[in-house]
Amino acid sequence: MSAGELAARTGYVERSTLETEITLAFELDGGAIDVATEVPFLDHMLDALGRHGRFGLGVRCAGDAAMDPHHTVEDVGIALGQAVRQALGNRAGIARYGHAYAPLDEALARVVVDCSGRPFLHFAAEMPEPTIGTGFASSLVEEFWRAVVTNAALTVHIDLLRARNAHHAAEAIFKAGALALRDASRAVGDPAAVPSTKGVLA
Repeated sequence: MSAGELAARTGYVERSTLETEITLAFELDGGAIDVATEVPFLDHMLDALGRHGRFGLGVRCAGDAAMDPHHTVEDVGIALGQAVRQALGNRAGIARYGHAYAPLDEALARVVVDCSGRPFLHFAAEMPEPTIGTGFASSLVEEFWRAVVTNAALTVHIDLLRARNAHHAAEAIFKAGALALRDASRAVGDPAAVPSTKGVLA
């Protein structure tokens, strides 16, 4: 794959609803990380996703997070999924499959990714506490990943193998997700070959 083709692996989304206003830029092959969503824990998780996946990620979101972070978390996930889908293009020349384990102290998460073109999320993560910090529902971790997977057209299996702390659990999931997506999206082999017996990933 040429440098020019690698440079093209980017996505940019502007999303505007009555609940949120989002601009999001994503670079599969690295770049600056600059995140501000008005939800501090989401910012922390997005920063971890960018750093451990070695992605470029810029996010700006303004919305009704002061009322409830749900809309912000879901809408940022939608925008990120759309940007990932753009960055993957026709998915030619990528490894397609990736998996990773990530620990954080007592927590251990496993994420398996297939850039299949068919959205499916298996989320088996019983969070050990209902909230993380102040006002961030643990259930929003699943909502975020469902939005990403659906809009990026990925098949993803997320398993939280063990945890006693919800912050650690969520962070282990985000780190494993970053590593698995990095693995699955890496450029390998013939840049013109789509890794599917059908000749298309859609």
